[in-house]
Amino acid sequence: MAAESTRNPSPPSTSPSSQSPITNLADDHLFNILLLLPVDLVLSFSMTCKRYMALGCSDSLWEALCEREWGPQTVDVLKSSSSSSSSRDGFSWMMMFQRLYKMDSVCCHKISDPDDGDEESSSFPIPRASHSLNFVNDHLVLFGGGCQGGRHLDDTWTAYVNKSDPNIMKWRKVESGTPSGRFGHTCIVIGEHLLIFGGINDRGERLNDTWIGQVSYHERLSWKLLNVGPLQRPRPPPRGAHSACCIAEKKMVVHGGIGLNGVRLGDTWILELSEDFTSGTWHMVESFLSPPPRSGHTLTCIRENQVVLFGGRGLGYGVLDDVWILDIQEQCEERWVQLFYDFRDVPEFASLPRVGHSATLVLGGRILIYGGEDSYRHRKDDFWALDVKTIPASGLQPQGVSLNGSSVWKKLDRISYGPKSRSFHRACADSSGRFVYVFGGMVDDLLQPAASSGLRFDGELFMVELVLGFSDLDNQQRPGKGI
Repeated sequence: MAAESTRNPSPPSTSPSSQSPITNLADDHLFNILLLLPVDLVLSFSMTCKRYMALGCSDSLWEALCEREWGPQTVDVLKSSSSSSSSRDGFSWMMMFQRLYKMDSVCCHKISDPDDGDEESSSFPIPRASHSLNFVNDHLVLFGGGCQGGRHLDDTWTAYVNKSDPNIMKWRKVESGTPSGRFGHTCIVIGEHLLIFGGINDRGERLNDTWIGQVSYHERLSWKLLNVGPLQRPRPPPRGAHSACCIAEKKMVVHGGIGLNGVRLGDTWILELSEDFTSGTWHMVESFLSPPPRSGHTLTCIRENQVVLFGGRGLGYGVLDDVWILDIQEQCEERWVQLFYDFRDVPEFASLPRVGHSATLVLGGRILIYGGEDSYRHRKDDFWALDVKTIPASGLQPQGVSLNGSSVWKKLDRISYGPKSRSFHRACADSSGRFVYVFGGMVDDLLQPAASSGLRFDGELFMVELVLGFSDLDNQQRPGKGI
């Protein structure tokens, strides 16, 4: 009998105990596992069987994935905006993720004032360039800049952004302890605070003072000079036309600009704020390699420990298109790493070099770059997206990182209203990252476009909306469409 059993083995068991261990896991355990996987693996998993498809395509899973990729604040804003909109019909988080992934265009909207036409009620900031514009506590905050006649400005304006109707807002001038007049300064958001550094006044003096302000929900703002210690302590030399951004929630990074005697700078400084935001300490970043000196460039924080530098005007007045990453692991491991892109057979990338542009981190992990001017001072009106997800989060080599330029950069189409070409404007994104507000800048005069005497300051405010396009799959999933 034993020999017969050996010759005729029993067929493989199909009982649950012999199946793959993963099939025995409850859906809530599988849900938690999927949240740890890259999106492409989640899609692959959902294609294995009907049970996994139901789980892998569930709205609750994709809402959690969107929150993981974009942050909880962004998801909350998208939920509130879509729930009161007709676009909620047929809405799913998986569809939203697909649309954002395929995004290839933006739509510009001119912002109107509800009191426009009423001279007694209507009030606007005068046209300007090289000012600052920030979004904090549901308000736009505008400060300073340069205006007609080469004069600096010291005014502060706020405008409340209503989520239910972001196309209409009213400016209010704030009178409360403003910093001295300046242009070419930087102003960044850290939590609910604003931090101004440096700039140039109309006497040509470079500044290196730091001011801190906080916007209340009653549109009040008070500026105070930040204590950065005695003069003996290290601090950045005076400058303007530099760049700055927030990193790690309580630090400000400052790079480059135009220093004393018009010299372009290439140094990098980090200001770390105290717990109560009343003081700060500067230190200079020491890196084996660093970006060449420049002005009119941008810094954009893409992760808690990484900053992207792009463009600007270098030595010899040439306009640049290089990209650098400031990688901050610890204070003893702060270093610059250059990103190299292969743009072969992509002729449109010849228009990428620029100075005086804006670079804003938007929904979906992209840096939206708008406007600026080239080496011949021709102003631009184009939009580009740099995909942050293609940049390694760790393991950057000192000699640089090479990436496929055509997969990292994308030129976006613009639909609807078209603003004028401009440079040295300012832009900021709202809390969702889907809407970007742009104000001011230098534009061409209609009489003598592109000539130095034909320049004028602009006072226009407009909103750039990311257009979330539909894929074929989306169209199939919308009501009234076949499966």
